[in-house]
Amino acid sequence: MENLQKIATPILAMLAFLVAWEALVWVNQWPNYKMASPSDLPPAFWRFRWLFLEMGWQTLWRTVLGLGVAVIVGTAIGMLMGFSKLARDALYPLLVGFNAIPKATLVPVIALLFIGQHDFNTVLMAFLISFFPIAVSVGIGLSTLEPEYRDILRSLGASRVTIFWKIALPKTLPEFFGALKVSVTLAFIGTNLVEIVSPHGRGLGALFKSGETNGDYPLMFAVLIALAGLGIALYYAVLVLERIFAGWAERPQE
Repeated sequence: MENLQKIATPILAMLAFLVAWEALVWVNQWPNYKMASPSDLPPAFWRFRWLFLEMGWQTLWRTVLGLGVAVIVGTAIGMLMGFSKLARDALYPLLVGFNAIPKATLVPVIALLFIGQHDFNTVLMAFLISFFPIAVSVGIGLSTLEPEYRDILRSLGASRVTIFWKIALPKTLPEFFGALKVSVTLAFIGTNLVEIVSPHGRGLGALFKSGETNGDYPLMFAVLIALAGLGIALYYAVLVLERIFAGWAERPQE
């Protein structure tokens, strides 16, 4: 019963959202060139089905690759900040300052630095926009490790590597997966920034731009729904990994 509820609740919430969206368009009598409704989307999906499959895959693999790089680099930076106060004091202001820069302003800079490297530029932006939460969460998780644990393990002859694998890493996993859920959505934002701001005819962002150029609002909204669907799918993939590796941290429902 509990598993059925976990499946049914988000589906019903999505259906309620679509019904409210359809009602909003119907009440205001908006034409589809002003605001597309959910009923306008299936024809757009069917008409451009092969483009959605091709460009959806292009967006997905670039996003996943950029997110993978963000996990590796973000974890490494987080470990450095977590185990060294000097590194934390030095790197944290730099990371905050970099994260405060609007990422849309970086797209032209990256496009000029790496002219013609469209795949690299897209993956790079997905990485740049998504590594910050991972680095901060890992750094905070490791820096708040109780010193008593370290002292006891060191007195027993444990090395830094042993302390990390046995105590620090498991303690950090809940924070890590919490940040990864945020980074998933950010990675999609980074991918689509490049696909839209610096168009190169690839990915769902390019399909969105095509719909905007041709005034095809149903296509534009269909792209947005497709992006949301990919984001939800990747979010649930992270959720599955969290249940596998950090399921012990989940509190039972009362």
